[in-house]
Amino acid sequence: MCGIVGWIDAAYKEEEKASILDRMAATLQHRGPDDYQKWIGGPAAFGHQRLIVVDPAGGKQPMIRKARDEEFILCYNGELYNTDDVRDKLKAKGWSFSSHSDTEVVLVSYMEWGSACVEELNGIFAFSVWEKNRKRLFLARDRLGVKPLFYSDRGQGIMFASEMKAILAHPDVKPSVDKDGVHEILSLGPSRTPGQGIFKELFEIRPGHRAVWENGRMSIDRYWNVKSKPHEDTFDETVARVRELFMDASQRQLVSDVKLGTFLSGGVDSSAITAVAAEKYKQDQLGTLQTFSIDYKDQEKYFKKNAFQPDRDEAFIKLVSDQNKTHHLIKEASTEDLVSRLKRAVELRDLPGMADVDSSLLWFCEEIKNHVTVALSGECADEIFGGYPWFYRKEDKERKGFPWIRSLHERTTLVRDDIKGDIDIEWYMLKRYQETVDETPLLAGENEDAKRHRQMSYLNMNWFMQTLLERKDRMSMGASLEVRVPFSDHRLVEYVWNVPWSMKFYNNQEKGLLRQALRGILPDKVLFRKKNPYPKTFHPDYTKAVCMWMDEILGDADAPIFTIFDRGQVRKLNHSEGKSIDTPWFGQLMTGPQLIAHLCQMDHWMRTYKVEL
Repeated sequence: MCGIVGWIDAAYKEEEKASILDRMAATLQHRGPDDYQKWIGGPAAFGHQRLIVVDPAGGKQPMIRKARDEEFILCYNGELYNTDDVRDKLKAKGWSFSSHSDTEVVLVSYMEWGSACVEELNGIFAFSVWEKNRKRLFLARDRLGVKPLFYSDRGQGIMFASEMKAILAHPDVKPSVDKDGVHEILSLGPSRTPGQGIFKELFEIRPGHRAVWENGRMSIDRYWNVKSKPHEDTFDETVARVRELFMDASQRQLVSDVKLGTFLSGGVDSSAITAVAAEKYKQDQLGTLQTFSIDYKDQEKYFKKNAFQPDRDEAFIKLVSDQNKTHHLIKEASTEDLVSRLKRAVELRDLPGMADVDSSLLWFCEEIKNHVTVALSGECADEIFGGYPWFYRKEDKERKGFPWIRSLHERTTLVRDDIKGDIDIEWYMLKRYQETVDETPLLAGENEDAKRHRQMSYLNMNWFMQTLLERKDRMSMGASLEVRVPFSDHRLVEYVWNVPWSMKFYNNQEKGLLRQALRGILPDKVLFRKKNPYPKTFHPDYTKAVCMWMDEILGDADAPIFTIFDRGQVRKLNHSEGKSIDTPWFGQLMTGPQLIAHLCQMDHWMRTYKVEL
C-alpha cells in the first residue's frame, strides 16, 4: 500500500513544483515509509510514498513506460488480486514485463485498454495515469471504495491525493468549510456524503468511478455498480456459490512478499478468513499463521452486557485459534493508549471521527505492525449479508432516514441557538438519505419488502460500509500496515446483491446464508454466535480522561468548537459524563464518553486544521 499525490498546473515553474510536491507528499509518509519518489515534467508533478509488499525492486513508482509515441506515468496505491490473470491476457496481446509487480500490470492495462482497464482489475486500488504528450490525466478508484482518492479541480489545473491533508498542504488550498460542510458534520458525522470532502474545494472520486482531466475539463463516470436481476439459484446452490466466491477471494488476498496475519475477533467474519488463511498456510507449507485480537485493560471487571454486545470475545477467539493452530496474540490496550491517540486519529482521518473506536484501532494496528506488514480483516460482511439489526428490525425498516443516525434530537439540542435558523440538521440528513434511496438499482415487479431490502442494502454499502472502510484504511495506514478485506470482492458483492432476504436471513438469524456457507470451516459455537460489534472500553478511567479534556476545552473562551455548539449544553453533557444523552450519536457504540470524545476531536480538528467556517 502507498500514498499518492499529483498536481497538474502550468502556472508554476518546475523548481517551485518540486518543493511544494515534497511538502504535500510528506503528509502521506505514514502510508508509505519505505520509499519516496517523484516525477516532474511540464505541467505535471507526481509523488509516491511506498509501503513495500510485493516486488521491492520492480514496483518502484512513479512508474514510466513508453509506447506508440506516448509516455505514460503511473501513480498507484493498492493491491491487485488477479495480477497473473491480467498479465497473461496482456502477454497474449504482445506486451512484455520486466517485473512481477502488480504495478506494472496496472500500467500496461491502461496502455492496452485505456479507461476500460478498470473493468479487468480485481483488487483494491486508487491510481492515476498521466499521458505526457497528450497532457491527459486518468484517475480511478476500486469498485467498493477500499482505497481512498481525493481531488481538487482548480479549473486551470487539478490536484489529487490519497488523503485530504496532502491537498490541504498546497498553499493555494484553504481549509474552508461552507454551509454544506457544516451540515455534513452535524447531520451525518462521522460519516459523509459519497464524493464530498467536507472542505469547500475538496471532493472524492466515488467508489466504482473513474475520471479524465484534459484541457482544463474534468469528466467523471461510473464504471461499476450492482445490477438487479432475478435470483434463480436454489438455496443449496446459493450456499455453494457464496462459499466458492468467499474461498476464492480470501485465498487470492494471501499473496504477499512480506509477513502476513489476520485480525481475529471471534466473530463469524474474521474467524472464517482466519480458517481459510490457516489452511492455505498449511497446504503451502508457509509456517504458522499469526492472528491478532484486541482487548482492554480490566475489561472483565467493567464489561456491561447490552443488546449490541451480549458477550465477550476471548473464548471464541481461543476456539478458532486452537482449531486452526495459529500463533495468536492478544493485545491489551490501556486507557492511556486510547486517549493518547484520539488526536492522532483525527489527523489521520482529516475529520472528527469515531472517538476510541478509531484510536483503539490505530493502537491495535501499531501493535500488529510490530509482527506483520499485511493483515486480512472481516469488514463488509455485515453490509453485504445483512448483519446489522436495522436490516430486520421492523421500526428501522419502516423509518425514514439512516438507521445508524437516530440522534437528530441530540444533534440539534447541542447546536447554538443563534445558528439553528441557518442549519437544518434533519432536512440535510433526509436529503442525502433520499438521494441514495433514489439511486438504488431496483428490479421491476418486486414487492415492497424486496424493494426496501435493496434500498437498505444500498444505503449500507454506500454509507455505513464506506465509513468503516475509511476508518480501517486511515488507522491501518497510520501504522503503515496494509489491511485487505476479502468480503469486499466485487464478484461476491454482485452475487449476494440479488439473493433474496429470505435466504440471507436463513433460520431467522442475521447473516444466516453466510453461516450456512461456512459450515465445516468454523466450529458451530462460533458459526451460530450472535453478532458482536467491534469491542469498546467500559473503563471508568476512559470516561474521566475525556471529561477532563472537555473541561479544558470548556475553560477556553476561544475554543473553536463553540462557534457551532452551545457551551451550556456541552457542559451539561460533560457534567453527566455522557449520561444525559443515551441515544448513540452514530451506529451502535458512539454514546456517553464516546460522544464527549467525538466533540473533543472536533475541537482538535478545528484548531489543528485552522478550519475557516
